[in-house]
Amino acid sequence: MDLNFNKNEDFNRQLVSELKQKHKKVALGGGQKNIDKLHADGKMTARERIDFLLDSKTESIEIGAFTGENMYAEYGGCPSGGVVVKVGYVSGKMCVVVANDATVKAGAWFPITAKKNLRAQEIAIENRLSIIYLVDSAGVFLPMQDEIFPDKEHFGRIFRNNAVMSSMGITQIAAVMGSCVAGGAYLPIMSDEALIVDKTGSIFLAGSYLVKAAIGETIDNETLGGATTHCEISGVTDYKAKDDQDALSRIRSIVDKIGDYDKAGFSKSKTVKPLENEKDIYGILPKSRSEQYDMMEIIKRLVDKSELDEYKADYGKTLITGYARIDGWAVGIIANQRKVVKNGRGEMQFGGVIYSDSADKATRFIANCNQKKIPLVFLQDVTGFMVGSKSEHGGIIKDGAKMVNAVSNSVVPKFTVIIGNSYGAGNYAMCGKAYDPRLIVAWPSAELAVMGGSQAAKVLLQIETASLKKRGEVITPEKEKELFDRIKQRYDSQTSPYFAAARLWTDAVIDPLETRLWISMGIEAANHAPIERPYNPGVMQV
Repeated sequence: MDLNFNKNEDFNRQLVSELKQKHKKVALGGGQKNIDKLHADGKMTARERIDFLLDSKTESIEIGAFTGENMYAEYGGCPSGGVVVKVGYVSGKMCVVVANDATVKAGAWFPITAKKNLRAQEIAIENRLSIIYLVDSAGVFLPMQDEIFPDKEHFGRIFRNNAVMSSMGITQIAAVMGSCVAGGAYLPIMSDEALIVDKTGSIFLAGSYLVKAAIGETIDNETLGGATTHCEISGVTDYKAKDDQDALSRIRSIVDKIGDYDKAGFSKSKTVKPLENEKDIYGILPKSRSEQYDMMEIIKRLVDKSELDEYKADYGKTLITGYARIDGWAVGIIANQRKVVKNGRGEMQFGGVIYSDSADKATRFIANCNQKKIPLVFLQDVTGFMVGSKSEHGGIIKDGAKMVNAVSNSVVPKFTVIIGNSYGAGNYAMCGKAYDPRLIVAWPSAELAVMGGSQAAKVLLQIETASLKKRGEVITPEKEKELFDRIKQRYDSQTSPYFAAARLWTDAVIDPLETRLWISMGIEAANHAPIERPYNPGVMQV
């Protein structure tokens, strides 16, 4: 391997090492002190509960591990959004598991907590997966109630989704393993079956202090809404568990009895590992986001047998399209080619840019995959669509619109991996979050923004210097450089994959070597949901 490969490899391995360190930190939730307190109360942590519930020696993926990172600092932060979400196997059946983290503000709901819970429900709805709630929450975080209570995508949407999932026949099971108060009390009771842990679980619309203040009644919380009350008197809950382990074992037993599901029928064959060394990805992916590289070399390390049946290989070369298998599942791949190529007329085209011919090719390929019922995988490293008079006169807006239309109306499941740049309208055309990918993940090398840091900083610098000059300030070269560096630093921090993950613009930041697992489990989940309507791209200009 050449020197450049080794430098890239060192750089990308360092990024992955930082990723793993971040995972270790976030796994502590609200900190060891709060974990010890839970254990002293005879309770398991959210992650311990999920680990106990999921089948041993099976794969799982965590949604939104970095949700809330560097947010709500004035309130002490909200690691993982105060809730842990995983997709894994319970008694051999794929399920979504949602567990409140009581080590983070007693499991209170921040605005981002609601967004993450809604994302978990969205995954369950789209893929017709059973969902299990492990409830241990103090309810809405009152200092921010105005940002979580009344709007369409706020707290109340959770219960609306409970009702919708019930009507769709999606199994919902809830275990109340700690506090479950006020409006949050509806979540477990709108589930199909509800368990409650004796002495630690409680459900009530108002706790004992509020009851005393409101109506003058003196009563303790256990008598008001404990396990005995709800299993023997109110009938609100269906099962009483003696402790966390007993509740989780009961859930496993319930799930074990669930019948089989209707399948979408996506093609699956025996898994074959890539022939090329997957770890070479670290050396192929350049350290600088502006450097060129051959995306085909990345694809060869992601697909079974390193084989891609390329579609229109000699046309629209800044996008690679083709059929392959990932962990045995048939997929259609659309990937940005990041090296300079020549089009059919011998003209040079920049890597990572979508030209009219590339957009046209992708539009046709998406239609083919929908006709053949093949899931789509988008590999993003895109700076946007080509600009300039030649492109505008050639109808780049029309061709780009056709591609966006095809992506929007695709009925086969879509999966997006942000490898490098994800800029501007390129993010949209390559199935960004707004276009409903079943899962969207980023590598540590990813950047999400309207445009690149240097380009954006130059634009913002022009605006700021013009404003300063209007006020009579003299802008020296040194002052201009200081302004540029400050603007670029601020902008770059917002393009980080962790900034995006904190806000759930992506579902996870992953090691590139985990890509095959995420896509495989994503398609397996999608196979639970038969396609219910034909592909119809609507009106598109020819």
